[in-house]
Amino acid sequence: MIRTLRRLAPPLVLVALGLVAWQWYVTAADVRPQVLPSPLRVVEQGWAFRDQIWANTVPTLQVTAVGFTVSLVLGWALAIAVDFSPWLRRALVPLFVASQTLPIVAIAPLLIIWFGFGLLPKVVVIALVTFFPVTVGLVEGFAATDRQATNLLRSMGASRWEQFRYVRLPGALPRFFTSLRIGITYAVTGAIFAEYVGATAGLGIFMSVQRNSFRTDLVLAAVVVTALVSVALFALTYLVERLVVPWRPREVRHG
Repeated sequence: MIRTLRRLAPPLVLVALGLVAWQWYVTAADVRPQVLPSPLRVVEQGWAFRDQIWANTVPTLQVTAVGFTVSLVLGWALAIAVDFSPWLRRALVPLFVASQTLPIVAIAPLLIIWFGFGLLPKVVVIALVTFFPVTVGLVEGFAATDRQATNLLRSMGASRWEQFRYVRLPGALPRFFTSLRIGITYAVTGAIFAEYVGATAGLGIFMSVQRNSFRTDLVLAAVVVTALVSVALFALTYLVERLVVPWRPREVRHG
């Protein structure tokens, strides 16, 4: 507990100092709330409109969960296929990299035109944004497996699948969770952006409506909620990692 507090103290202090400076500047310069509301006003208005914000947070969480689940399934399937087939590695890895050069800003509106305003285009946007770190993390994790352990199993007559199950898969999990943390934060951002382009509900559409109404305070309140959701999901990956990879924290402490 004390170690956790020590780790959290520096960023919390910086955030507190930033909020104090923000509040002081808005008050001293008498900035209009439509331009830059104070932190206190953001909190006050966010609380006053909490029901609307929550009603739009739920759809964002739902589309994030669906989109990231699709990304995980796709990432695992592609990474395992690449690990078992050197030909697929040579064929697909360059395509993984090339997929990240696609301008999502330009593609997202086209997805709305092709698939409408339903769930599918938002899921596709999230998958495009997040599958790369997950897939590459797994591919590199499988490739970095201890060769001596693999050779030992091979000398004992283990099949390719048994080598994968008992050595390569457990060895890749630490890197997978590192990439998972990157992907989950991208998933929330991707969901917000997809809602900006086209949606009937969600934090993205809520921000768009409030921006058009010059309610900067509510836009920032939704931004704060988005940040809190991202941090919560990021922290959740550590809890899942402790359950799935219980040996990794001990290795880190001894290192």
